[in-house]
Amino acid sequence: MGKRLEGKSAIVTAAAQGMGQAAVLALSREGAEVVATDINAEALKMLDGRPGVKTRVLDVRDSGAVQAFAAEQPAPGILFNCAGMVHNGTILDCDEAGWDLSFDLNAKSMYRMIRALLPGMLEKGGGSIINMSSVASSQIGVPNRFAYGASKAAVIGLTKSVAADFVTKGIRVNAICPGTVDSPSLQDRMRAGGTYEATRKAFIERQPMGRLGTPEEVAELVVYLASDESSFMTGQAIVIDGGWTTF
Repeated sequence: MGKRLEGKSAIVTAAAQGMGQAAVLALSREGAEVVATDINAEALKMLDGRPGVKTRVLDVRDSGAVQAFAAEQPAPGILFNCAGMVHNGTILDCDEAGWDLSFDLNAKSMYRMIRALLPGMLEKGGGSIINMSSVASSQIGVPNRFAYGASKAAVIGLTKSVAADFVTKGIRVNAICPGTVDSPSLQDRMRAGGTYEATRKAFIERQPMGRLGTPEEVAELVVYLASDESSFMTGQAIVIDGGWTTF
């Protein structure tokens, strides 16, 4: 059996760690040629030398940089928009700067990347766009995730809108909605509270499976959505959360 993504090219944002990095490794393992981008040049170095992987420093909040990047790249068959951040707190804890940053990184970065790369994808005859959302979105309301939940709900709306506009043009667009995933960013947030063990225990206890998800499990969903196996799927917000939103 051949590799599922042989002959396909991919671009991944926030590729230096966590779910983005896991996706790069999974996509390349399945035969895709991957351009792994991140703002963190030092962290990207761990991907240097990986078969089928090229790295590129890119700030997805910089419209000019995104446009220049798109002009230099052959149009990909796969775009995985993974860049994002978690703002902690209620609306009363979120000033306008926090709101603007959440939407700029979590949603507008995807607007920039899709708008810059979509024309080339259309010229090539189609492709798969995968956007990172969250169950903390229009799926469920999560305490102390006001700006995060609002911005990730926007990602689902963006996903469905682009999917509807280009469904007859060979473009598929889907969103992934993870629950709590044991990523470096989660580890940082748990340490920042000063009560690491208690915070980790609370995160685990809200998962019906009794454990956190892994970046590799999310990466396998990225591979599926990138592959021809999911060719009849578009405009979907796919939940992968260990049963959190079900039970």
